[in-house]
Amino acid sequence: MLSREYKLKKDNDFKKVFEKGKSYRDDFIKIRFLKNGLEITRFGIVVSSKISKKAVARNRIKRRLEEIIHSRLDQVKSGFDIVILFEPKVVDKNYKQIEEAFVNLVEKAKLIN
Repeated sequence: MLSREYKLKKDNDFKKVFEKGKSYRDDFIKIRFLKNGLEITRFGIVVSSKISKKAVARNRIKRRLEEIIHSRLDQVKSGFDIVILFEPKVVDKNYKQIEEAFVNLVEKAKLIN
């Protein structure tokens, strides 16, 4: 489980990332990121109702990504706000496929130590 200090919660923080941040995308996942001036990296996960009408499915996707982030937190550069967005194709993906896509995007964005 990802602890609270690493989560992006405020609407204002999300808006900053969407307005000023850089983005990278893969087949079913997209990240936007922006320097935050803090010593930690915070993550925001967006799984819209377009992905699935069922909250159970959306929450499963969020929990999987939180676990992936938690397991790789020490590898990610600090000082960024990162927002992760999903496309409807993610419903058919398993944990390993989501992990590979996330790691590839973070490497592409040069956010890995």
